[in-house]
Amino acid sequence: MMRDAHDGLTHFNEQGRAVMVDVSDKPVSARTAKAEGKVVMAPDTLRRIREGAVAKGDVLAVAQVAGIQAAKKTSDWIPMCHPLPLTGVNITFGDNGKDTLFITAEVKTTGKTGVEMEALTAVSAAALTVYDMCKALQKDMVIGPVQLLLKTGGKNGDYEAASEAGPA
Repeated sequence: MMRDAHDGLTHFNEQGRAVMVDVSDKPVSARTAKAEGKVVMAPDTLRRIREGAVAKGDVLAVAQVAGIQAAKKTSDWIPMCHPLPLTGVNITFGDNGKDTLFITAEVKTTGKTGVEMEALTAVSAAALTVYDMCKALQKDMVIGPVQLLLKTGGKNGDYEAASEAGPA
């Protein structure tokens, strides 16, 4: 399937095959991205996470490290992502006091391409880590949605989601 170079799809070469976009000529700029996801669980599971009463240890501390690690390794998981020198990754948690844990990741770099995928990957890995650490308590936890809340920098400008899914 051949693609016209003017169809706006930048991740395909002249043969219609996947390609990592060449960012050589793009200017360096400060870039940020913020993503959020949630894990819905039984009230008792959330209570035990908050109280540090999960047998595998401090769920939020481990999930925080997993999210940071995932952001740094995004290009190892997502084939067309460029490896980026991240300048900051912050993972925060909140909850609704009942049955939902909110996970937010903010990722920063100074570079030629954005960090949206790094923020989304960080949230996803943190959520999966929560599931892994709590699956002995509850197997029917639900992860998602995971969404981009904000991105700044780059030639396409800034983006902000219409409304955030939970507490920032």
